[in-house]
Amino acid sequence: MAGVAPIQMDTFKLGFIGAGKMAESIAKGVVHSGIMPASRICTAPRSSGRCDVFESFGVKIFQSNRQVVEDSDVVVFSVKPQVVEGVVLELRPQLTKKKLLVSVAAGVKLKDLQEWAGHTRFIRVMPNTPAAVGKAATVMSLGKSATEEDGELIANLFGAIGKIWKADEKYFDAVTGLSGSGPAYIFLAIEALADGGVAAGLPRELAQNLASQTVLGAAEMSISTGKHPGQLKDNVASPGGTTIAGIHELEKGGFRGILINAVVAAAKRSEDLSAN
Repeated sequence: MAGVAPIQMDTFKLGFIGAGKMAESIAKGVVHSGIMPASRICTAPRSSGRCDVFESFGVKIFQSNRQVVEDSDVVVFSVKPQVVEGVVLELRPQLTKKKLLVSVAAGVKLKDLQEWAGHTRFIRVMPNTPAAVGKAATVMSLGKSATEEDGELIANLFGAIGKIWKADEKYFDAVTGLSGSGPAYIFLAIEALADGGVAAGLPRELAQNLASQTVLGAAEMSISTGKHPGQLKDNVASPGGTTIAGIHELEKGGFRGILINAVVAAAKRSEDLSAN
């Protein structure tokens, strides 16, 4: 897009406004994957403990967010949604169009972010908590002035902590309901599977390990084979066997409908919250 200075992929500097767990996960992923050295990353933690965390893998520490913005070409706002407006407005004089701005604040829309920043070179990104182990499911939406090259740069950065897709922002409430809240649904399922194992006679630790690994393996099969989940399910369920007996119980309990309703309810709640 005319008038937008391109970010130099091999030399750009990355700054985090907010030094919490998500910023830590992104920074560590970027460094450990070799995308960029820690010496080109900076932040301004509010506590000595967070300073120690970022310094432990080489990130540059500043005293203020203003210094972070001045030193960075790409600025990631990783603060809580309720404070992001004040933070962006405070830094607005330093947020020139030469800088690519990114927000990971849940529920905060691009139109508001762009208004507060004073320009539209903004990208909204929604990772989820498995970013902490490099397995995030992330979706991004580009602001009006963000270029395709900007999008590729951010996809490269967030690809270091999992997988990322680009989508229209209108889908973000549904994304929240599925991948944003989804890890909690899966944790609940793992807990229930482990409890079932214990009820069937397994030691608790073995049941927990088997449940977790089973979910991990099934997810990997779904991704790597590209087969429909229904087909993969059918491949396990032999006629008159143990698996179809278990599936019958899940169907009687409305298992699929409950999961669908959970996603829709969380998406609706996200829509309500973002409207306020």
